[in-house]
Amino acid sequence: MFSQERSFTDWQFTGFGNAPAYLFETIESTHKLMKEMARTGEISPGTLFVADSQSNGHGRHERTWDSPAGKNLYFNILVPLDNIPANRFAQITQVAALTFAESFNGLLEAAVNENKDSANLTSGKRADYADKNSETISKITVKWPNDILYGKSKFCGILAEVVYTRWQSPEPGTSPGEAQPEMAREKAPRPTLNMGVGINVNSEPEDYVHLNRNVTTLKAIVGKTINREKLLQQLVGNLERAIGQFRAFGIRPWIAAWKRMDQFIGARGTIVVNNRCTDQNHASGEGAIKKTGTIIDMQDDGSLLFQCDDGKIETVLSADLEI
Repeated sequence: MFSQERSFTDWQFTGFGNAPAYLFETIESTHKLMKEMARTGEISPGTLFVADSQSNGHGRHERTWDSPAGKNLYFNILVPLDNIPANRFAQITQVAALTFAESFNGLLEAAVNENKDSANLTSGKRADYADKNSETISKITVKWPNDILYGKSKFCGILAEVVYTRWQSPEPGTSPGEAQPEMAREKAPRPTLNMGVGINVNSEPEDYVHLNRNVTTLKAIVGKTINREKLLQQLVGNLERAIGQFRAFGIRPWIAAWKRMDQFIGARGTIVVNNRCTDQNHASGEGAIKKTGTIIDMQDDGSLLFQCDDGKIETVLSADLEI
């Protein structure tokens, strides 16, 4: 994972179920393009888009996601929603965040172990290093519902929305580009999840000072330059397996994992409801309802149990959490 990566144009991927993967050296936004192509049926569920840079990357509520070239990961995957009830669609982003966080913790642990075994550390220093970093490893966690943080600094964001696609699998005996029978073309659009992921990998925290937010990078966390191709291959594979398990078992196993890594239960926080804050009005909170209180728990359905300062306990299904 810490080997030198090859040229971006030589990267090799497939999407879910061996669906196609497309590489873009530069693009406005992988999320916007996937949304457009999914709606028109030009790409199949499972398709993966990967960009080396974006000119207009964004997160929730059109907030800027800086996308410099050659440093980070920006990708979208069109997640099939077959056999998943509509009331569980939103849980998939939580499953993704928890799956990625576990992968990042494994990456950090590998870096720590590699440094422990390096020849320039004496036996005593190895023990000190291990003790020091055993706490560090636990600092990568998921801030409800799906931001991945190191301490309180964000380095991975997920943006997902349901898109109804007109893609129809080719009928038996026909090729993908061949015209389909009328009956196939008339089938109702099916839901898919357009999941966009941005990860600050090999950039530096100083690159994001202008955003006035707590931001870090994987390189800063693990102390090593990371092979982005290998990391993305691992993340896509882990996510595909996780969604298969989610279909079978629901979100409960991931809630248990979240509680093991959580730093926030019992902490103070602010729930931002009906949040439409952009980069321009984020500080003022214009158009949003803010409720300050204490995070009590994350429930088995992925919702947050939150006690407001007025004593009222609320179940929060969808909102932003500020800590």
